[in-house]
Amino acid sequence: MDKITLHRMVFYGYHGVLPEERTLGQRFVVDVDCFLELHPAGQRDDLELTVNYAEAYELIRGIAEGEPCRLIEALAERIAGALLDRYGLIQSVTVRVTKPSPPFAGELDGVSVELTRRRTS
Repeated sequence: MDKITLHRMVFYGYHGVLPEERTLGQRFVVDVDCFLELHPAGQRDDLELTVNYAEAYELIRGIAEGEPCRLIEALAERIAGALLDRYGLIQSVTVRVTKPSPPFAGELDGVSVELTRRRTS
């Protein structure tokens, strides 16, 4: 299966369990891999036969900067579901959401969740 990847998209959102996360907000980094057959688009040089990654970016941005989730797990689910709903060509999608500055003491580069969802029909 072929893949379109959107790397290290950075958004500002109000997701989190703690009140300060939902009030002050923070940065989130999102990576998405969309798995689909790209041969027809490549053979015909036709945007209609693939996923327009500029449109996909705007869809993801709307979710990441939109209605707050308590968990980054829920944010990743929303993104995966929206991509599968919007683009019938996508057979599966992997979404990683990273919180680079989690609100607890410790030395780390961030925390993230990664999930893969497949088309059911």
